Amino acid sequence: MNTANLQLEGLIMAVAAISDTLVAKGVVTHQEIAAALGQAERAVDRDNDHELSDSNRAATLFPIRVLLLANEAAQRGKTFTFSDYAELVGKLT
Repeated sequence: MNTANLQLEGLIMAVAAISDTLVAKGVVTHQEIAAALGQAERAVDRDNDHELSDSNRAATLFPIRVLLLANEAAQRGKTFTFSDYAELVGKLT
């Protein structure tokens, strides 16, 4: 596996952990995180300036969708591995 992929996996899981910490401290809510990630997802979907191929658009959306799933899981008191989230993203898209 490409080292950059492993670094991105670590970064995505770190962002998920930071989000959980912010929620636990009352800085933001799960709903606010979901709204921000949803806004990011819509921005990528609407971005026609970069003329992304479908596969490149899917690749751009992937970390956002993993973070959305991680946020939903945390809201239910659950956590999963990166591989679990990646598999779920694959099934949902």
